[in-house]
Amino acid sequence: MQLGIHVPIFDIDGGPAAIAGELAAVGRAAEESGATWLSFMDHFFQIEPTGLPAEANMLEGYTTLGYLAAHTSTIDLGLLVTGVTYRHPGLLAKIVSTLDVLSGGRAVLGIGAAWFEREHLGLGVPYPPIAERFERLEEALRIVKQMWDPANNGPFEGKHYQLAETLNSPQPLRTPPVLIGGGGEKKTLRLVAQYADRCNLFGTSAADVEHKLDVLRGHCDTVGRDFAEIRVTVMAGSPNPDDHDGFVRGLADYAKIGVHQAIVMPPAGKPAAWIDSLAPVVPQLAELG
Repeated sequence: MQLGIHVPIFDIDGGPAAIAGELAAVGRAAEESGATWLSFMDHFFQIEPTGLPAEANMLEGYTTLGYLAAHTSTIDLGLLVTGVTYRHPGLLAKIVSTLDVLSGGRAVLGIGAAWFEREHLGLGVPYPPIAERFERLEEALRIVKQMWDPANNGPFEGKHYQLAETLNSPQPLRTPPVLIGGGGEKKTLRLVAQYADRCNLFGTSAADVEHKLDVLRGHCDTVGRDFAEIRVTVMAGSPNPDDHDGFVRGLADYAKIGVHQAIVMPPAGKPAAWIDSLAPVVPQLAELG
């Protein structure tokens, strides 16, 4: 099992002027630890699950990833997860292509149906009903696949999106893997089976994740997809860096059911130092399989 780092909080010791330097340190710490994933949220207001108010610091995700591309060299970079409502899919494909070229082939497209209504209304972004958001998500997945096919610059005609040309030059250095976040059994996991290279689930319990993976296997069977092609990641909270053994023991059952990566979230203040303190778990996780 591998370790991933997800940074949802930008309340950094020293205030906004210290954020850039601390994020550069986060990139270094993540790579030096042996982590293989570094991500941020795709939000513009802070979200309640972090325990912070909406007014807390929040950076735009793709700008932040571009900055980290210049301060890292090996780690995969993505958002957990891009809200499909925030950017036209053609522009999103171009944004992720740019990140991939500038990072040397390390971009991942994490994407989902979006959910934070307050943020949409606050910034004047249309917030369609959930059924429409999922329709848009599926069309967006089809569009990015077409944009990343250099042999297909033709039009795209969908219910919600129409593109006269899907020209995208330069193409990504590596076709960005697609990660779909969420465990909805009827829609989200079906889209994972049909379009994604990776899925991200909440690590509520190994039994719950095992059930979600069984549902995903069923969707894979329906669409003729090899389940083994899909990389499975789980959110593993903010572990106590002073209890490495306890953290690793808690993930053993996830490794047994085929989870490939545990993604952890550093707290506010000094996230780079927190990542440094967690680094010893990386070889222990690798031993889980």
